Amino acid sequence: MHDVRALAEAWLAVDPDEETRLELQTLMTDAERGDPRALEERFAGRLQFGTAGLRGELGAGPMRMNRVTVRRATAGLVRHLLARHPDAAERGLVIGYDARHKSDVFARDTAGVAAALGMRALVMPDARPTPVLAWSVPHLGAVAGVMVTASHNPPRDNGYKVFLDDGSQIVSPVDVEIAAAIDAVDLTAIEVAGPDDPRIVTLDDAPLDAYLRAVPGVRLRPELRDVTVAYTPMHGVGAATLLAAFERAGWPRPAIVAEQAAPDPDFPTVAFPNPEEPGAMDLLLALAVDVGADVALANDPDADRLGAAIPTPDGGWRRLTGDELGWLLADHILRHTTGADRLVVTTLVSSSLLGRMAEAAGVHHAETFTGFKWIAKTIRDRPDERFVFGYEQALGYLVAAAPRDKDGITAAVLMAEVAALARAEGVTLQDRLDDVTRRFGRHVTAERSLRMEPPVAAARVAALRAAPPATLAGRPVDDVVEFPEANLLRLVCGRSRIQVRPSGTEPKVKVYGEGVEEDPTPLIDALADLLLK
Repeated sequence: MHDVRALAEAWLAVDPDEETRLELQTLMTDAERGDPRALEERFAGRLQFGTAGLRGELGAGPMRMNRVTVRRATAGLVRHLLARHPDAAERGLVIGYDARHKSDVFARDTAGVAAALGMRALVMPDARPTPVLAWSVPHLGAVAGVMVTASHNPPRDNGYKVFLDDGSQIVSPVDVEIAAAIDAVDLTAIEVAGPDDPRIVTLDDAPLDAYLRAVPGVRLRPELRDVTVAYTPMHGVGAATLLAAFERAGWPRPAIVAEQAAPDPDFPTVAFPNPEEPGAMDLLLALAVDVGADVALANDPDADRLGAAIPTPDGGWRRLTGDELGWLLADHILRHTTGADRLVVTTLVSSSLLGRMAEAAGVHHAETFTGFKWIAKTIRDRPDERFVFGYEQALGYLVAAAPRDKDGITAAVLMAEVAALARAEGVTLQDRLDDVTRRFGRHVTAERSLRMEPPVAAARVAALRAAPPATLAGRPVDDVVEFPEANLLRLVCGRSRIQVRPSGTEPKVKVYGEGVEEDPTPLIDALADLLLK
C-alpha cells in the first residue's frame, strides 16, 4: 500500500485537472480509512498503448484516460518521432478531436507537449470526423497524426489514436516502439508549452476543403442525382462534413434525425452509440419510414464507420450486417471499374464472399488480420496493384485510395449511389443482395459479443487455443487454424467457420460465424457456452 500511496501522491502533484485531482484525493482518503481497492486498481498498471493507441474510461490515475495519461503518451510519441525522423520537428504532428468529454482539452495538452519538445503542432480548429484527420496528415506532409476519440465506445470513455504519415493507423512494431518510449517518460518532467507558443498552429478549413474536393471522385455513376436518404450522426461529429460531402457529390440533402443531429458527449438517445447495437438505429428507421427513404445511413460518433438499413418487401426496414453492406459496395465497385490490377481487401473475421466476388471479376484479393490498420498495410505492401475497395465487418469501409483508413463519410456517398442506381433500374437493395446470393451462394454471417474484462477475455481465448474442442453443437471440428498475430482461433465445421478473439478495444470476447448455405448460429452458441463456462 505504501508504494501505491507514493505513486498516487506523485500523480496528484502533476495532475492539472481539478476534477481528477478531487477524484484521486477521494480515493486516497478512502484508502486511508481502510478501503484501498479502488486506489490500488487505478495504479495497478497503466492503459496499454496497443492496436488503436489508447482507449479507456475517463478518470484519475494511470489506468484511466486523463490529462496526465495524454501528456505522457504524447511525450513518448513525440520523442519516438523525433528519434526516427530527422525532419519530424518541422513536418509536425496533426491533432484532431471529436466532441466527447475532455476531447478538446486532451487535444490542447497534446499540442502543448509536442511544442515543448520542439515539434510543430497542427491543431484542427474544432471537433471533426476521424477521416478528416487521417486525410489531413499526408495532405499537410506531417510526420504523424493524433485523433482524440473513443469512436463508438460508451460515453464515459475516451481515447488517443495515432496515425502514420500516410494517414493509416500504426502497426507492429511501431506500436511496441511507441509504448516503450511512453514507458520511459518521467511523469514529473513533462513540459507543456503555453497556447501562444509559435509552434502551435490552429489550422483553417483548407484541409477539410481538400478532403471535400476529393469526395466526388468516389462516385462511379455521377449522372445519377435522384435518391432519398435518411441519416443520423448518432450524436457525433459527422453531420456537417457529411452534408457538405453530399452537396459536393451532387446528392440531395439527406433527412437527419433531429434528436441526434448535434454532437452530445452523453449520447442521450442511445444505450450504446454504435450502429451495430440493437436499438441504436430505431430513430433513424422511424425517420426513413416518414420520408420514404431509399436507404437509411448512420455514422458512429467519429464518423469513420457506416451502418445502413434497407426497406423490406412487407413495408418495414431492416438493418444490414456489416458484411451485407460490404457486399453491396463491392458489387457496385467491381461492376463499375475495370482492370485486372484491381485489389480488394478484407479481414479474417469478415465474410469470405468478397474473395469469391474478386475471383469472378478476375481481380486481386487479400485477407488480412482484424483491424483496419492491416488493410492499410496490405495496400502499402502491394504497390503494383490498384486498390479499389476494402472493408471489415465491424462497419469499416474504404472506397477511395485515401485516406488509408476506414471512412464513413465517403462510404455513405457511395452507398447513396448504390441506392440511386437500384431506384433508377426499378429494383430494390434487397434485390441486389439476392442477386449476389444467386451468383455466389448464400453466405450467412452472425456474431456474438461476450462481455468480460480484458484479462479474463484474453485468458479464456488462450485456454481455448490451447485445447480446442473436437466437436461443436454435436458436429465434428474438421480443422483448427490459429492466427497468433491476430490472437484469433478459427474452427471449421463442414461449410461453416467459427472464429473467436478478445477485442482489442473493448471489454469483450468476440465470436464470429459464417456458413455457406447453412446457419452458423448453433455453432456460435456452442462456442460461446464454452467460453462462458
